Amino acid sequence: MSLRDLALLIAICLVWGLSNVVSKIVVGEWGVAPLFYTALRFAVVLAVTFPWLLPAPRPIWRILMIGVLMGGGNFALLFMGLQTASPSAAAIVLQLGVPITTLLSVFMLGERIHWRRGLGMALTMAGALTVIWNPDGITLSYGLWLIAGATVVGSLGGIMMKQMEGVAPLRFQAWVALASLVPMALGSLLFEHNQWPSAMAAGWPFVGAVAFTALIVSVVGHTAFYGLIQRYEANLIAPLTLMAPLATIAFGVLITHDHFDTRMAIGAALALTGVLIVALRRNHVAPLLLLLREEP
Repeated sequence: MSLRDLALLIAICLVWGLSNVVSKIVVGEWGVAPLFYTALRFAVVLAVTFPWLLPAPRPIWRILMIGVLMGGGNFALLFMGLQTASPSAAAIVLQLGVPITTLLSVFMLGERIHWRRGLGMALTMAGALTVIWNPDGITLSYGLWLIAGATVVGSLGGIMMKQMEGVAPLRFQAWVALASLVPMALGSLLFEHNQWPSAMAAGWPFVGAVAFTALIVSVVGHTAFYGLIQRYEANLIAPLTLMAPLATIAFGVLITHDHFDTRMAIGAALALTGVLIVALRRNHVAPLLLLLREEP
């Protein structure tokens, strides 16, 4: 990989890492309704990518389902979880997407799991459960379980995306935004209240947060990332994307003052080691699917 592309990948991972912290501030500190925030984000993405909406990918029902799963459903659960969970803990739990994607690929794509990948999956699950479980109160974190649910929904969308071919990155983002906007807007109208007052109270910083997550993270970040996928092997790119959760943890500790103790450090080490083992396995579908999934 050239130094220029390596620097680009590092910048993308830093942007993705910061995005989780920004979203935590929006829904956790400013009190903006998560479905409303999700709808606004996809409204901005759709406005920018609208010229690439046509011709529509075929079959339309599949791209709409993928859009709901990888877009609105994934982000809604993530943002709902971030109302109570810290960005650092969320970054670790989000690594569950790796074993979940691999398991789904077995049932939906006929992939086989060898013992090394099985070990990686077990380590990732152990690391995530270490973070989710609260030994003090012998309870489970509700917010982190919502985030775990987001990984299931996003992974399913990623598997379905693999079954489609020839969808350009900007066209894909346009359809994800279109498929997500309507259900998220309706969900916000039905189940949330005081959406606009909370957004107005946050003021211009909220506008900046929406612009950052929609334009920089989604449109610019994902488009640049898809370009890297086309130029390099998935087994080279996938391990390097582990910089994103590490960046989230670092930004979370520095910006939102996340509590990061020994238990979380052990969970992070287990989860990221498991992800690395899975990502380094060659000639399998899963590493590429991990790269195709939507990042926050």
